[in-house]
Amino acid sequence: MTRESRGTPGPPTGTAADPAYRIEDLAHESGTTVRTIRAYLDRGLLPKPERRGRANLYGDLHLARLRQIAELLERGYTLASIKELLAAWDAGTGLGGVLGLVSEVERPWSDERPARIGRAQLSEAFGGIADEEAIAEAVELGVLEPVPGAADEFMVPSPQELAVAAELHAVGVPLPAISGHLRELRGQVEHMAERFMAFTTEYVFQPYLDHPPTDAEATEAAALVRRLRPLAQQTVDAELARAMRTLATQLVQRHLGPEHQRPEARQEPAAQEPPAQPQHITVTLPAATVRSVRALVGARNTAAFIAAAAEREVQARTMDGLVP
Repeated sequence: MTRESRGTPGPPTGTAADPAYRIEDLAHESGTTVRTIRAYLDRGLLPKPERRGRANLYGDLHLARLRQIAELLERGYTLASIKELLAAWDAGTGLGGVLGLVSEVERPWSDERPARIGRAQLSEAFGGIADEEAIAEAVELGVLEPVPGAADEFMVPSPQELAVAAELHAVGVPLPAISGHLRELRGQVEHMAERFMAFTTEYVFQPYLDHPPTDAEATEAAALVRRLRPLAQQTVDAELARAMRTLATQLVQRHLGPEHQRPEARQEPAAQEPPAQPQHITVTLPAATVRSVRALVGARNTAAFIAAAAEREVQARTMDGLVP
């Protein structure tokens, strides 16, 4: 005995009363398998069926619960986390806010709309050359997505990204270089995204993550996602603009030289200071020492001899300090 499919249900209410399905019928209605249903029963994800005679019968609650589990699995939840959510749901917490939060996170993070492009149009955008190797690499990178049943058409998730590639190719950048640059850039951007996510998780979303969120908490978190969504892109745009201006200016100055710089960017060479004049310091020496030096080198060379002797002593002490 089966019933007509009712589509994706709202939160199931009541119990498994009015059972109407055998397990084979329930599997058919829910689009799953008998083996899966039994596994869910063993895990406690489904309420026990009603026993009538020698048959186990299931009701609308089981069907609604199976559809809910399937939806959560599609959104990336594990069976363990689904069990926690369903337990909270059964306790009256509600899942509407949670699913709203998931939908908010999963929706596109830009206003750009995907476009469709034919192979001939794609070839024309890149100088009329049909480079199958480049197309295969673009598919691998996700820049192009094959359209099922249409061998000569592709979906373009980001028309802006494809337009940038076409413009770079038009000014002389080879396609392999563009692909390589995109791979490198993607790794760096993913790192920035990870850092932004870690930052916002620590300071904004952590209170919502240490327990299954209530309906109200999930709704509040979804509002925060909408509020913070543009901040990552705005920050990256501002910092990229600053870095590009700085680096481009340095590149121009390095290759064109000071004569091509803007007047305010030129720096006058610093005025050369005159060489430092030797300073004369009067030092009082014992009269006996001066007489001995004068007798040795003569009065004319006495001062130079004493200075040389002092300098040699300084150097000797310096050398002694270097010897371990």
